[in-house]
Amino acid sequence: MLMKLVSATFAGVFLTTLLALAQCPARAQSVIVVHIDLGRDTISRYIYGTFSEHLGRCIYDGIYVGEGNKKIPNTRGIRSDIVEAFRRIKLPMLRWPGGCFADTYHWKDGIGPKDTRPSMVNIWWGGVTEDNAFGTHEFLDLCEQIGADPYFAGNVGSGTVEELSQWVQYVNASSGPMASLRSVNGREAPWKVRFWGVGNETWGCGGNMTAEFYANLYRRYATFMTSSWGPGGLYRVASGANSDDYHWTEVMMRDVPQGLMEGVSLQHYSVIDWNKKGSATDFDEQQYFTTIQRALFMDELVGKHSAIMDTYDPKRTVGLVVDEWGGWYDTEPGTNPAFLFQQNTMRDAMIAGLTLNIFNNHCSRVRAAAVSQAVNVLQALALTDGGKLVLTPTYWVFDLYQVHHDALLLPLSVQSAPYTVGGSSLPAISASASRSKDGTVHISIVNIDKSRTQEATIELDKMTVSSVTGRALVSGKIQDCNTFADPTHVRPVEFKDYQLTGHDVRVKLPAGSVVVLSVR
Repeated sequence: MLMKLVSATFAGVFLTTLLALAQCPARAQSVIVVHIDLGRDTISRYIYGTFSEHLGRCIYDGIYVGEGNKKIPNTRGIRSDIVEAFRRIKLPMLRWPGGCFADTYHWKDGIGPKDTRPSMVNIWWGGVTEDNAFGTHEFLDLCEQIGADPYFAGNVGSGTVEELSQWVQYVNASSGPMASLRSVNGREAPWKVRFWGVGNETWGCGGNMTAEFYANLYRRYATFMTSSWGPGGLYRVASGANSDDYHWTEVMMRDVPQGLMEGVSLQHYSVIDWNKKGSATDFDEQQYFTTIQRALFMDELVGKHSAIMDTYDPKRTVGLVVDEWGGWYDTEPGTNPAFLFQQNTMRDAMIAGLTLNIFNNHCSRVRAAAVSQAVNVLQALALTDGGKLVLTPTYWVFDLYQVHHDALLLPLSVQSAPYTVGGSSLPAISASASRSKDGTVHISIVNIDKSRTQEATIELDKMTVSSVTGRALVSGKIQDCNTFADPTHVRPVEFKDYQLTGHDVRVKLPAGSVVVLSVR
């Protein structure tokens, strides 16, 4: 029996589809209708970014091992295996240096000869001493090696307007005092950094400000963030709402003049209970269900924040930037609790697939995002242990979904069978679709039901299907993960469980799986 409607981009399409589906109850458990001729919005590749904070072993050990390290292959201290892994998924954007750390970070401490850089105490993450060996030049070197755009998080909480303005000049100016200082430190040409966060979590660790106070403060900082390096200029992102704080978004859109803000951020984590987060690997079905429920809440959040933004910005010139998202659990036993190191299972692959489908389907407003975090922290793409590297299930979802980078979103409707636990139900199926420049249609589908295969009919109206190929991320249990002892336990495999019938593709989606189809 067909159940709950998950999403529809256009109201008219929804009604037409619903009537059609109601007349055909015998097809499959679920139906996905892809509207080939209604695409109008582009899925920004920047939706597929990640986040690197001076937290635990994300930077040191995870990304940077030091220029003198002879045991771990590196280029100027940056791990070669990490660069290779992130290049493979065409990582488009990397956010740095925080997080909460950003509003304690003074960028001038991280430039110049390493033996003259002052140390600091990382007050947010374990009270460890930070020697500033990894600073602006090292981070931008990392981004250039990967081919990713840098996204700086500027210090508003403890910094000054002048400090942030000078940082912009240091990395972007072609001439002047900051350009001269950059040259002295070994870099002649400007980097032309576009993305700048103006503070982070200013409602919390970034200063415990009110929305009204921060809006005025943002106006000051943004005014003096100037750049003359070319068309488009800076993409300034205001520190935005914590989850469902809709008032914050209202104030930012109301009180910041047009032309002074290119983006506003949103942060939301899939957490069972902030006081009792639970294990990353040892969880029951109810805990799994609750985590997925929290992940699906992102759709409501993005929709409601977007509606507020539409009131003040109907042409959608300001982007919604979801620059922190992912699953958050208890740290792994035996590790420093302040370092936020956690394993990454097929549950996290479900979170990643669902969330990226949501961002794709809201790409008319969501312009960028960053999963938390890149390496060794929270829902990481990669884990390291000395010279060993593990690519997580989340990483492999990003690998599967890279087909959506800068592709044309194809609106779709999903009518899904339910996934029911303890009397509560969620739609078992989530999907998004796009068309690449060569005309290939890519459909990403998540089956969150941990125990049951889901049959689905994919209707591609006005398209005669000649060929289908597919890849799937699937494993025996939702708790399965990759470990240093078994680093390839969870990897994508070829997907063949489909049948072609004219305009339709019938698929059998394995339990707890992420599937991406390429249709021609």
